[in-house]
This record gives sequence, structure tokens and C-alpha cells, in this order.
Amino acid sequence: MTQAPIRIAPSILAADFARLGDQVREAEKAGADRLHLDVMDGHFVPNITFGPPVIRSLRAVTRLPLETHLMVEEPDRFLEHFAEAGSTTLIVHWEGSVHLQRALDRIRGLGLKTGVAINPATPAMVLEEVLGDVDLVLIMTVNPGFGGQRFIESTLPKIRRLRDWLDRARPNVELEVDGGIDAETAPKVIAAGARVLVAGTAVFRHPQGITAGINTLRG
Repeated sequence: MTQAPIRIAPSILAADFARLGDQVREAEKAGADRLHLDVMDGHFVPNITFGPPVIRSLRAVTRLPLETHLMVEEPDRFLEHFAEAGSTTLIVHWEGSVHLQRALDRIRGLGLKTGVAINPATPAMVLEEVLGDVDLVLIMTVNPGFGGQRFIESTLPKIRRLRDWLDRARPNVELEVDGGIDAETAPKVIAAGARVLVAGTAVFRHPQGITAGINTLRG
């Protein structure tokens, strides 16, 4: 099977919000494939970030797809708001969704791509019943809630298992990883089967700038 190209999704959580528009435009010019938008509610994870107004502002300054990662309790309450703000993809957590299939169906009904995320300690097998409903699976390689965390090495076998599973059952579903992705860990997750890399610090805080950060991740 031909390997899909590696896609880079810079996480704006690590950007300088005083210069967010400029940094997003720079990431787009540098070849970023999409933007990863970490929405946190202070309940599902111990942090609060931003909501639809920021996404609406980003939609006005970039043509990149906006991948909104809902690290929130009861994401069903917010799907329409984030769709209206300009999201391209909505990712909900298995751990935070009481009625996951219904949430995915609603996302699809809004005309958006569907994604489901699982935390490091959550086994891949919980996704078996919803693989037919998703465009993307996101494996968290840190515990969600904060940027700049250290990559959890024990997630690599799970990435491999899910890569094999998707190749056999749903080859068109994207496999994405998020957490601690940098020049050292990117080759490891790519070798394990990830095809989309979410990276914040490694892109927006690279010593040589955003373009160098993206190029380093691509190898």
C-alpha cells in the first residue's frame, strides 16, 4: 500500500495570540496543511482556551482547513456554534461524549468532517463501533489540557495497532497524533503509522521560526 503523505497541523495553542493572525498566515505560507484549534472548557481538561469568536476571526485570515478539537464535556451542546464559526472538522473525545455516534452524525449533518479522539490510557478498541462514522482518528500522545508536554512513549504500540486496523478496515480514515510532537518524536510516530502530526511548540516556538519548525517535522 502506498503511504499517504505526512500532513502538518500546527496547534495555535502555542502561538503568540497578540500576533495570531500574522503567525497563522506565516504557517500557511510555510506549507501547513491545516490548523489545529484546541478548545478547552476547564471541566473535561484543567484549562480554558477559546471559543467560536477566535475561530471566526481565523476563518477570515486563512484559507487553511480549521480542525477544531473539542476537549469539552458534552460537546453536543456546542457543535452548531463551532460549525457556524467556520470549522472544517470537528473532533470530539470518546471520553467526553455520552452519545458518541449521535454527536458524529450531527457533525456530518452540519456538512463537516468528523473526528474522534482518545486519551493515552484509552484502548483503541473502543473505536470499533464508530470507525464507519469518522473521517479522522486522533490519538493523544500526552494527557490533554496543556501544551508543551512530554511525549508518552507507551502510545506508540497503540498507533501501530490502529494503523494496521485502519489499513485493513478503513484505509481512507486519517490517523492523527497530538502531544509532544517535535523533531525527535515525529519520526517515531510516522514509523508507527501516523499520517497527520499536530504540533504547537515545535512550530510556533521553533528557534528559527515557523517555517523552520514545519520543515523540521516533515524531515
